[in-house]
Amino acid sequence: MYSKILVPLDGSTTAESALPLARSLARRLAIPVELIGVIDLREICRTMSAAEALFLDRMLEDQSRHNAKYLGMIAQTLSGVDVTIRDEEGEAAEVIVETAAADKNTLIVMATHGRSGLNRFLLGSIAEKVLRATVNPLLLVKATEPVVTEGEAPLTSIVVPLDGSDLAEAVLPAVTDLARKLDIEVVLVRAYAIPYGAYSTGDGFYDPVNLEAFLDSLRKETFEYLERTITGLKRNGVMKVSFVAKEGLGADEIIKFARETPANLVAMSTHGRSGVKRWVLGSVAETVVRHSGDPVLVLRSVT
Repeated sequence: MYSKILVPLDGSTTAESALPLARSLARRLAIPVELIGVIDLREICRTMSAAEALFLDRMLEDQSRHNAKYLGMIAQTLSGVDVTIRDEEGEAAEVIVETAAADKNTLIVMATHGRSGLNRFLLGSIAEKVLRATVNPLLLVKATEPVVTEGEAPLTSIVVPLDGSDLAEAVLPAVTDLARKLDIEVVLVRAYAIPYGAYSTGDGFYDPVNLEAFLDSLRKETFEYLERTITGLKRNGVMKVSFVAKEGLGADEIIKFARETPANLVAMSTHGRSGVKRWVLGSVAETVVRHSGDPVLVLRSVT
């Protein structure tokens, strides 16, 4: 399980929208929190005039003091949690990724929008870079209106999208551990649909006459797969577990189901090589991350 929670903050209330869920997880899992603020020197210099550059050192010192004071104030809102603060200089996404990478069990919890410090660098862009680069588990929280920064976020279930692949199932060990520790329900979701082009091939199972029979076989296969998966989860100690099978496209049905049920955490596994420019997300994972209103836990599979 996670050794600590790393929460990047940029001084905006939007970025602070990750705090309620971070508080809830830290307290329920009894793990420490590290708050991190990053001063992006490269971005500052890019937008700075020659006259302002004469006072760069002073500006950085002032910003560092401001960050330390700000993070200290936020730390006080996490009563009952072991909290440390970290003030760094560098490119925000790189610093976050490198800081977390020092411990593979660090969970990054961050909002998907906001502005960072002096330079109004979009945290949405930072979150996307972290998403594509980190090897650590990443929990992305979609900022809502009005922004909520106080208290704890309710969490009653973990929604796990599955498609029958080893990649999708790679998230199950982490989900099992989290569900047992939080004592919450796991809901498996799998969508099924007739493959594209089935209406035009004209032979075999793809013959239009047999489409309904083919759909019935897909439905049966989906139910049997989900029932087997539930049996495995119960064998591993997850007793609150159910499934939903939906006819339709994977990402659409996942997002729709999550929106219809309250207090979810969507947990997904995706693939790719590490590095800000080299990780290409799976299309379903990226769609869910971008459009789901629920927090999304993304684990990068090494398979």
